[in-house]
Amino acid sequence: MLNTVVTGDPTDQPPLVIAHGLFGSARNWGVLAKRLSAARQVIAVDMRNHGASPWTAAHAYPNLADDLAEVIAAHGGRADVLGHSMGGKAAMVLALTRPARVARLIVADIAPLGYGHSQTPLIEAMQAVDLSQVESRRDADEQLGGHVAEAPVRAFLLQSLDLKGAAPRWMLNLDALKAEMDRIIGFPEIDGRFDGPALFLAGALSDYVTDDAGPAIRALFPRAELEQVPGAGHWLHAEKPRETEAAVTAFLDRHPAD
Repeated sequence: MLNTVVTGDPTDQPPLVIAHGLFGSARNWGVLAKRLSAARQVIAVDMRNHGASPWTAAHAYPNLADDLAEVIAAHGGRADVLGHSMGGKAAMVLALTRPARVARLIVADIAPLGYGHSQTPLIEAMQAVDLSQVESRRDADEQLGGHVAEAPVRAFLLQSLDLKGAAPRWMLNLDALKAEMDRIIGFPEIDGRFDGPALFLAGALSDYVTDDAGPAIRALFPRAELEQVPGAGHWLHAEKPRETEAAVTAFLDRHPAD
């Protein structure tokens, strides 16, 4: 089963399962998980091929949805699910294929569409780092700087560099993620519909969820509510954590669990 980070105790509310995006981990959501756990138990996961979760060759969205379903089954059988980017697509596939597992769905800055933004160059940048020459995160950052100009992007990637073991290693299955990139940026064709409450929360400065995405979202999620977090880009939970928390909490309060 996926590695999980559980915050808070069970309540009369369904637990909230959080699924991170590509190159992320459960700990990326630690601040938000702690704040949201005031009203419910929060279970943040490391998705497969990320963090401390198992590595596998397969990384298609039905696989990721299966993983989330297994976590939910181990925590009572039904949960609210919040997914960001890649995790949002996994959460959508879960809701469409196993709607009984999902009480309320929150999708952060992604739509049920295929995208053209391959992240293969970032994978190749990480693979190009000579880990035998890395003794500190600064060493790795200097090497990454030759391939990735944006300091915030490098800082995000370096959160997945493990320096505590006998030798530095990426806590990402880079080979599998590279091989499965077309599936990661795509979205499977699914003959299903989720009729439960759904919030699609986009960063106002992000181009991942545009007005054109509305019809595709509502075709699969007829009760979808579309909102934006002002001043936030794609990583809305990191850039505007309090505003993101407020939007999530307000949505859950508007739609009491059955």
